[in-house]
Amino acid sequence: MFTGIVQAIGRIEHVASSSGDVRLIIASGALDMLDVAQGDSIAVNGVCLTVVEHDAQAFQAHVSAETLRCTAGLNAIGEVNLEKALRLADRLGGHLVSGHVDGIGEVTRFDAVGDCMLLAIRAPHALSRYIAMKGSITVNGVSLTVNTVLRDEFTINLIPHTLEMTTLKQLNAGAKVNLEVDLIARYVDRMQEWEQENV
Repeated sequence: MFTGIVQAIGRIEHVASSSGDVRLIIASGALDMLDVAQGDSIAVNGVCLTVVEHDAQAFQAHVSAETLRCTAGLNAIGEVNLEKALRLADRLGGHLVSGHVDGIGEVTRFDAVGDCMLLAIRAPHALSRYIAMKGSITVNGVSLTVNTVLRDEFTINLIPHTLEMTTLKQLNAGAKVNLEVDLIARYVDRMQEWEQENV
């Protein structure tokens, strides 16, 4: 589990393809790797990946063809948001994030509003039912609060601190982003669905 509070900006330095899968070498940037062990989980742009090798400056992860199909940004060199897995004693500064991406959204607007940025994203239609005004959503591994929702499009206000500490400042209209909806919304929906199925 994660919180969606990005701990460092890393960089995918190398992508090696093999039979549809890829193996990544990711420079860890300011992420403290001293307590990271082989087999640990690190969220990379919101995708929970397993550390297969590491040193003080970088780690490697294997990404399956299925994960590549369901996510964006893991098959190319570039900066990524990093977060180590949550410990039970850690503060939950964002919201509960599983690192299992629900779908790929498309940025429709990225406009300056004073010192902030207005981010508008079109979500896959199947996910729209889980996105609520003032609810939580994860975009490329960043826990964010939804401002408005209109059909499949929602907006977020990005404050300067979030822009500075994450890769979201690099977005533009047309960019693809990893979305994970709020776990609570998903479970509430499933419970209601189960009750209807078993009336």
